[in-house]
Amino acid sequence: MDLRTYFAGLARYHAWATQRLLSALAGLEDAQWHRDCGLFFGSVHGTVSHLLVTDGIWWSRFALGQSPRIALDAVPHAEREPLVAALQADVPRWQPWVQALTAERFDGELHYTRGNGELVRLPFTPTLGHVFNHATHHRGQLTAALTALGLKSPELDWVRLLQQEAASA
Repeated sequence: MDLRTYFAGLARYHAWATQRLLSALAGLEDAQWHRDCGLFFGSVHGTVSHLLVTDGIWWSRFALGQSPRIALDAVPHAEREPLVAALQADVPRWQPWVQALTAERFDGELHYTRGNGELVRLPFTPTLGHVFNHATHHRGQLTAALTALGLKSPELDWVRLLQQEAASA
């Protein structure tokens, strides 16, 4: 399997898992949504905000060649509905972008500037992998919060998506 196909699969999974998680989180009451659950970003709202912020940061770096300066704990939307809508709108954009990459791009580097002005040069392929791995990490935190709050956690394993796709093929 070539890298473009592999990363397009990761991007597809990223959108699928995020949507499934957001659907499960819809069952939370507002007090549960905003309660500090001991997550790295405190509440479900804080963690979903972080997912939106970091997806945007990495999108800007990879797809736009820009280096946004925004705090990792920024809360771009105080209300749940616009936050969820923004994340739902953002995550699907990765798959068509990845599919348009040339094979040579995966051998290159990603250059960007950190918020402190430091120039960063990283290998393109593992850094792109980080984008999807990072989101998986925080989705895992959110599923733990759902369980702790007494709700059912969705099954988010990538292999589950692959099984669904194979069954419908």
